[in-house]
Amino acid sequence: MIHSLGDYLRILQEQGLAADAETVDADTPVTGLTYESKKAEKGTLFVCKGAAFKKEYLEEAVSRGAAAYVSEKDYGLAVPAIIVSDVRAAMPHLARLFYRTWEDDRMNILGITGTKGKTTVCYYTRRIFDEAAKRAGSSPAAFLTSVETFDGVENINSGITTPEAFELYRHFANAHRSGISNIVCEVSSQALKYGRVSGIPFAAAVVMNISEDHISDIEHPDFEDYLASKLKIYSMCRTALVNMDSDYAKDCLQAASRAERILTFGTEEGVDFRAEDIRTEDGRTAFTLVHQGMRVPFTLKMSGVFNVENALAAIALASLSGIDYDTMKTALAEATVPGRVEEYSTEDGRIKAVVDYAHNGYSFAKMFEMARTLWPKHRLVTVFGCPGSKAVNRRKDLGETAGKYCDFIYLTADDPAKEELADICAEVGGHIEKENCPYTVVEDRTEAIRRAVLEAEVPTAVLILGKGCETTQIEKNGKVPYASDASVLRDCISAYNKINGRKEDGNEKNTVGSF
Repeated sequence: MIHSLGDYLRILQEQGLAADAETVDADTPVTGLTYESKKAEKGTLFVCKGAAFKKEYLEEAVSRGAAAYVSEKDYGLAVPAIIVSDVRAAMPHLARLFYRTWEDDRMNILGITGTKGKTTVCYYTRRIFDEAAKRAGSSPAAFLTSVETFDGVENINSGITTPEAFELYRHFANAHRSGISNIVCEVSSQALKYGRVSGIPFAAAVVMNISEDHISDIEHPDFEDYLASKLKIYSMCRTALVNMDSDYAKDCLQAASRAERILTFGTEEGVDFRAEDIRTEDGRTAFTLVHQGMRVPFTLKMSGVFNVENALAAIALASLSGIDYDTMKTALAEATVPGRVEEYSTEDGRIKAVVDYAHNGYSFAKMFEMARTLWPKHRLVTVFGCPGSKAVNRRKDLGETAGKYCDFIYLTADDPAKEELADICAEVGGHIEKENCPYTVVEDRTEAIRRAVLEAEVPTAVLILGKGCETTQIEKNGKVPYASDASVLRDCISAYNKINGRKEDGNEKNTVGSF
């Protein structure tokens, strides 16, 4: 259904965001909606958003055929303008009207947020829903994460954790047209703070764990703002899932009281979904789920006892849709996440390696604890860096945490952006030195990984942290291609095997073990 410009004006007026617009022809049909000038065409309603917005962007949109624009400022162009008090607050309302076909009681939208674990919970939950769909012969789940997006029409790599409202509602509409009812969404603190997800009727939402992160001039000014942004999701859902093992469980419970229903999970007595007998078996994490008098054994393909709380969240979310435990067990026994706890080994087992997206003090500690448990006799080495121009608090947290756990550290590039990489490494290195851990700076990330693997003289566990499956580096002039940590690591292990491998039947043994 095509709505008129008057419809958009009216919905913004109803929300108290716009006043009368005398220049608006209420009958003008709106056939497009965008904030990107190069995507504007005839009939488009163009939205002027962002602190860096320039009048030139609007002029380009108009030259391409934009029928009207929404802005906090009247630019005096010869096209209708809807002036609003808050463009960001207006965007979800515009998107919901433009993509109204997605609104349906059948849509089961699940929101996952937190400092650590949200991507893994999304993958676990999606894998469970997809296993259930396979058994029932129905449609798989839609999936919106920082790694990839699938909505039944589009299947793309993601460039952002949670896109703007226009993209979100487009994905919902695509899913609806594709007959998909289950949508799993990773929700960032920025999306919650700036209202990208406002108005989305989450059937259920979960806040995994909260620790200090994303504190900077361009993100959150302090931890209080970060925490408050995360907890907003509980005011937008029918069922709130609370991780009682979180350091901020009390804050979560208080915020969750705004939901119709609260379910809890964790390892302590009294929660609705409890994990006990957590252990490692043959490199895999196993535990027993206790729920409503039932005891169900689960095994996870991914290592790390910290993944148990991720599995509990996925189990709780799936249970709300009536999925049985056998389906959940099958799914979680095979579920993996690109760039999360990807494990590799050399032929001789002297080098164990992990690629993970861990990028804050909490997740670093969990990864180092996992490595010490899995490979207690191996020297622990890590390769990591810190981003430029954002999350500056990480430099102290990562330097101190890595310095406490590691035997040696390679500091390298991780999206230095406009800052000098040498300055970032010097700052991080100062915190490492306080822990008396030796380190070196190798600015080229590929070379740092190569040295960590090929220069290891004793059995070594190499943790390559921070970028996960990312395939770009953000430098002074923008994004540049990067092979990915896993790709570089595989090449290094292959080289190691060629140097150190045995010849059998005239053929050199050369394999990379992933377990």
